[in-house]
Amino acid sequence: MKLDRITFDPNVMGGKPCLRGMRITVSTVLKLLAGSMTREQILADYPYLESADIDQSIEYAAMLADDRVLEAVP
Repeated sequence: MKLDRITFDPNVMGGKPCLRGMRITVSTVLKLLAGSMTREQILADYPYLESADIDQSIEYAAMLADDRVLEAVP
């Protein structure tokens, strides 16, 4: 999985995953999608984003959702 649009910089948005070094986080895009905004609406509201940015945000979320969560046994 190629995630060349997802960037991490401690000086940009506190190191949260962002898109192409800009001050828009992956979580912002995902929340917009979860809130029923269409790809076209997001791109119209954020003209500096590209369709591939949305694709990679979804891919990144899918990758994270595949992680295992292990609970500590007391």
